Amino acid sequence: MAPPRITGYSLQNRLLFGVSVLLAVFLGLTGVVLDRAFRNSLEAGMAEQLQVQIYVLLAAVDEAGGDFYFSENLREPRFSQLNSNLYGFISSASEGELLRTASALDVDFETLGLEHDLAIGETRFGRLQPVTGTEFFVSSYAVTWENLRSPILFSVLETTDTFAAEAAGFRNSLWSWLGGLAALLLVLQLLLLRWGLAPLRRLARDLQQIEAGQSEALDTSYPRELSAVTQNLNLLIQSERKQQARYRTTLADLAHSLKTPLAVLQGELGSAGNDSRQSSLMQEQLDRMNQIVTYQLQRAVSAGNGNTLARQVKVADVVARVGRALEKVYVADAVKITMNIDPALYFLGDERDLLEMLGNLLDNACKYGNGKVSVTAELVSAAPPRMRLQVDDNGPGITVADRERVLQRGVRLDTLAQGQGIGLAVVVDIAASYGASVRIDSSHMGGAAIILLFDNIRVAD
Repeated sequence: MAPPRITGYSLQNRLLFGVSVLLAVFLGLTGVVLDRAFRNSLEAGMAEQLQVQIYVLLAAVDEAGGDFYFSENLREPRFSQLNSNLYGFISSASEGELLRTASALDVDFETLGLEHDLAIGETRFGRLQPVTGTEFFVSSYAVTWENLRSPILFSVLETTDTFAAEAAGFRNSLWSWLGGLAALLLVLQLLLLRWGLAPLRRLARDLQQIEAGQSEALDTSYPRELSAVTQNLNLLIQSERKQQARYRTTLADLAHSLKTPLAVLQGELGSAGNDSRQSSLMQEQLDRMNQIVTYQLQRAVSAGNGNTLARQVKVADVVARVGRALEKVYVADAVKITMNIDPALYFLGDERDLLEMLGNLLDNACKYGNGKVSVTAELVSAAPPRMRLQVDDNGPGITVADRERVLQRGVRLDTLAQGQGIGLAVVVDIAASYGASVRIDSSHMGGAAIILLFDNIRVAD
């Protein structure tokens, strides 16, 4: 069993949390990289400075009788200041220390552990950690001296205190700026999220207005990302209202249809006569009432939603079923129904709605025609797919003046035939719920042609 999902969370808070984590990781990595780059740059600068100090020593040192001495004042004042953190040494691998600067008088040379394995002309820079605990940057340079066989090593040492202080100052400044920048970016991100999610809040307010009856539909001025949602919601709202209107219409049709049978029953019950004849007539009218109730209630509970794509009905099968049934009903009139249906056409909707529309149209064609009825279903447009469903008969037809009027509820051109004048109106109502159109034209067979155009179809491959 899947764990229950957390409800009631804020989409804005969720996005803000995700962005905050991403921002913290990004700025953290940026700070580490910048700190490392600054330390490397600072260390490279220290190496260059110590290399310059070696050249200062080389320029000031001289030798006489195997003894080294400074022939002139050193240009770097710190070499003359005791404990100035800058020290200079001249040594060799064979004789050890040969000379040191005044700043290094209290430094134990033996504990430094300077390396003397440099090749002539080689410079080496690195860190030195003597046993005293003070860490140094050290730069060494090996040269040959004219009357000495072993290379002479010029070494300059400087404590890492200045380097560490500069690195710490940069790090503190860096993280302060990055922290301030992160706070500023979070505030801007919050404002951006509120601005970006404003259409969702507006959608929620519009839905509340619809629920409160203050609005009829959602506005169409939403972003493209929400337009599909708002369009589907509007379709759902319209479908629900059409369904309610259909319930009301069905109840009106039901009440209207029951008026005549009830009147007959009431009249028969109030008159004297043969009991068996009375019972038979009452049973006939009761059966008719039952059929009307069943028919109208089936219409009331039908889907009536032209956007239901999950259901698809093969048009040819439904037409064949209705045609066979009506040929049996009108067998005494020798009615012949010709069918020309594209077998690749599928109706996307409730099968009962298609049966209802075809039943009404074909029943009228059989009733008012002269024995010949034609049903045609063909694809008239491929993109988007559109189907034309046409029912023709060879009857007297419908005049141009009456074509719009006959589609209205309760209007009948033939008052002698049985019916309530709601058949074509039912077809119009159901077709409208699927976005289809209904029109009446003259048939090539000489009678009337009822034409329906549907967009909610699928064409089989």
